[in-house]
Amino acid sequence: MSNNNFRIFLPFLFAIILALGVLLGLNLNFSETTAPVSSERRFLSIGFDRNDKLGDIVNLIMDSYVDSLDRQELTEDAIVNLLENLDPHSSYIPASAFREMNDPLMGSFEGIGIEFNMINDTVIVINPVPGGPSETIGLRSGDRITHVDGELIAGVDMNTRDIVGKLKGPKGTKVTVSVARRGVDDLLDFTITRDKIPSYSLDIGYMIDDVTGYIKLGQFSATTHQEFKQAMERLKRNGMTQMILDLRGNGGGFLEAAINISDELLKPESLIVYTQGNSRPITHAYARRNGAFETQPLVILLDEWSASASEIVAGAIQDHDRGLIIGRRSFGKGLVQEQVQLGDGSALRITVARYYTPSGRSIQKPYDNGSEEYYTDLMQRMMDGELENQDSIKNIDSLRYETTNGRIVYGGGGITPDIFVPLQTDERSPYYMKVANRGLIYRFAFDYADDNRDQLKNYLDAPTFVSDFTVSNQIMQDFIAFSGEEGVAFNQQEYTSSQNIIKTQIKAYIGRNLFGNDAFYPVINQDDETIQKALDALNNGAMSSYLEPVQTAVVN
Repeated sequence: MSNNNFRIFLPFLFAIILALGVLLGLNLNFSETTAPVSSERRFLSIGFDRNDKLGDIVNLIMDSYVDSLDRQELTEDAIVNLLENLDPHSSYIPASAFREMNDPLMGSFEGIGIEFNMINDTVIVINPVPGGPSETIGLRSGDRITHVDGELIAGVDMNTRDIVGKLKGPKGTKVTVSVARRGVDDLLDFTITRDKIPSYSLDIGYMIDDVTGYIKLGQFSATTHQEFKQAMERLKRNGMTQMILDLRGNGGGFLEAAINISDELLKPESLIVYTQGNSRPITHAYARRNGAFETQPLVILLDEWSASASEIVAGAIQDHDRGLIIGRRSFGKGLVQEQVQLGDGSALRITVARYYTPSGRSIQKPYDNGSEEYYTDLMQRMMDGELENQDSIKNIDSLRYETTNGRIVYGGGGITPDIFVPLQTDERSPYYMKVANRGLIYRFAFDYADDNRDQLKNYLDAPTFVSDFTVSNQIMQDFIAFSGEEGVAFNQQEYTSSQNIIKTQIKAYIGRNLFGNDAFYPVINQDDETIQKALDALNNGAMSSYLEPVQTAVVN
């Protein structure tokens, strides 16, 4: 720091010292006449290291503060507050949470291998991971885990994170769980040897019709590209000549995964994305290889929860006029983080650059007014009517860009779709929102599957269930009664406007409890308006009308 800069900093340093004086209960008044006669006077000579003022302040507080303090907790609080003033995505990861936050992105974790949910304060196994240690040892869907290593975890208000901590553990270690199983009087004890459990980012890939493949990615992890390629090749063998890539609800992940996915969809030498930061030079990422799906018709689905890596893929496809974007405006995260591992096992995720789509637009939404306003932006969009009307999207003329074919696109806050799909009318029904937000549809469906598991065995596989199972009027009446017992009053008009989506979701969740995503998505997509818009665009020739070059009039 230069001498001039240090002189400018002196008033701020003095303010810090005064603030510390108040905090520590010290008398830093230098006028004799202002101090009570009986007061003990203490004058401090504080020698600050210009390069480590934060460390010096922490040392001073630890040495002098009136109460005992935990140094690590004090330091971590300071780090968190420091990062909060940078941007909403720079963050500190304590050592205790590091593996929990990083395992999903790395594509695996170590544990017992179950998908579970907390229902009525009880851990209920939804599905054992196929081939995992729990399935191998005999755990079943519907089992209720009551004890872990002899400790009661059911009915004691234990939070999900603590339960996960008890079930996860290093590969090769053992854990004993006690299970209550329907039809068995006594608890069943299972000793499970933990193992490495794969974590998949591809939720499903299946054929919607004879020529249309559907792939849904839940995140962008270290294994996403491999999973995507395998799904593509399988669907192509099954007749896929056009694709719907569903990135709704996908909050992002690894930048490299987004680049690799885009590379499969764009011709070689096509610019995918470029990044630049104050201390990072501009870096361009291009398609490098012959991709597996470069020219066939393509639709990408987005919504307000699609962010980061999802927006990189969608932005590249849109800017090159390679395919259509259908849905609602995406989240708007255009910042790149790097993770720095610290010596104690903790880590920092620091924003080091912004990324830009091929046309040059940054889709990062503003964060000048702090994190709270940044994350409540989605609520503001809803209040402004943006989720229901395309005209409510606020585009800024100064952030106007052109695609390869001259179509107009905008930066400054997410990817605006080529074809807008509002929230479905039945999703806005007050009755539906009450039963959905309270998790009653899921709970009812789980109880139904659990109570009728023997009868449901007649559906031998997911396709049979999807085609043959029907949610009867009696099931719907039972659901209405169940919801009433849970405090949701029945309203005929509101129910009528939302009964189709409720019926679909009940069937989908029953299917998930029986066959996983192989039954869930084929059911839930049947009445999905965004899926129908995508199929219409692919099948009725709308693709070319949207993506053809813009004709510019020439005046002689």
